Amino acid sequence: MARYYYEARNKKGRAVTGEMSAVSEEELYQKLKTEGKYLIDARDMQESRSYHQLSPLMLSEFNRELSDMLGAGVPLVRCLTILSQEETRKKKDREILTGVLKAVRQGEALSDAMEQQKGAFPALMIHMYRAAENGGNLGGTAMRLSLHYEKEHHLDTRIKGAVTYPKILAVMSVLMVIFIMSFILPQLSELFDNMSQLPLPTRILFGISDFIGTHGIGLLTVLIILVLLFLLLFRIPAVRRKRDEWKLKIPVAGKLLSVIYTARFARSLSSLYRSGLPIVNAMQIARRTIGNSYIEGQFDEVISLLKEGHCLSEAVDHINGFRKKLSSVIRVGEESGDMAVMLDSLADAFDYESEMATGRLISYLEPALIIGMAVIIGFIMIAVMMPIYDSYSAIGTSVYY
Repeated sequence: MARYYYEARNKKGRAVTGEMSAVSEEELYQKLKTEGKYLIDARDMQESRSYHQLSPLMLSEFNRELSDMLGAGVPLVRCLTILSQEETRKKKDREILTGVLKAVRQGEALSDAMEQQKGAFPALMIHMYRAAENGGNLGGTAMRLSLHYEKEHHLDTRIKGAVTYPKILAVMSVLMVIFIMSFILPQLSELFDNMSQLPLPTRILFGISDFIGTHGIGLLTVLIILVLLFLLLFRIPAVRRKRDEWKLKIPVAGKLLSVIYTARFARSLSSLYRSGLPIVNAMQIARRTIGNSYIEGQFDEVISLLKEGHCLSEAVDHINGFRKKLSSVIRVGEESGDMAVMLDSLADAFDYESEMATGRLISYLEPALIIGMAVIIGFIMIAVMMPIYDSYSAIGTSVYY
């Protein structure tokens, strides 16, 4: 049983917070409802204290190997023993798997043993194994989870790989400007001290250089304080939701993020639906895999509509941040009776679309960074060369006359 920190509103509309133990967010919702409170947001306190979360690649490998061994008839305890002793895994990963093994040896179910590992395993995986334990299909569930996290790993890898070069270019540009301002320009200042009048670009450039040189430590301190302040602000749920809402409105990048969030939700919901979980419980779990608190916050209304008897496609259509194609595909799945296949197909299509969109975004970003760096360097060169050119022109004129 997990312990949640919750935010809710009472019958008078006042905000209330507190802690409560519950098996799931759905049970937490029901408990608060009996107390006359309406759940707004909930956070698993055990997961928030997690010291190490397993990566999608590690989860994919773990589930594939577990599926293969279970399919070959190897007992679960033996499977976990082999997996926890694998020397190629990181030390922290082996410690987590060892903790799961110890709990299973003590009679705990695999899903409960995973839940005890301080948030190392995602909620989607825990609930799918719990459903598989009731249905007796642990090996098949492990294989589905392996494919799920393999695709998630590939998507994360593509995104990280695509933004690596722009990040390097941006950092190099900043470092180059700092180097020129801090070391090159101060050495040229003596050259221009004897000049009576400097061009405006030169005065601006040396003014910036002098300011950085004089207040460099103060600027760095202010920058660090601002970064820490923003990090603290983003821990506030309301601020975090506003930031995530703003992300979706960024030109070009907002559409890409919407595609990625839709693909994650579709794949998670498909995996949970295939496991036999009730649609309300599946939605409660799938919302936590999206990665955008603004979208996740809209699920309370969606779940309320489902409880009132509305169909899933109609309820999902109310969510702002998903692609409209999602509700259309779910509606087709509801009519055909094969929603899991339709969701998998949609997730694959959006994975491909996100890859193409990432490529387009980078194709815009790289030239913009190069042009920006060229403008800055060009301004510095012009500001330095103008007084030198003026001095040579003045010398040539005086010699001529």
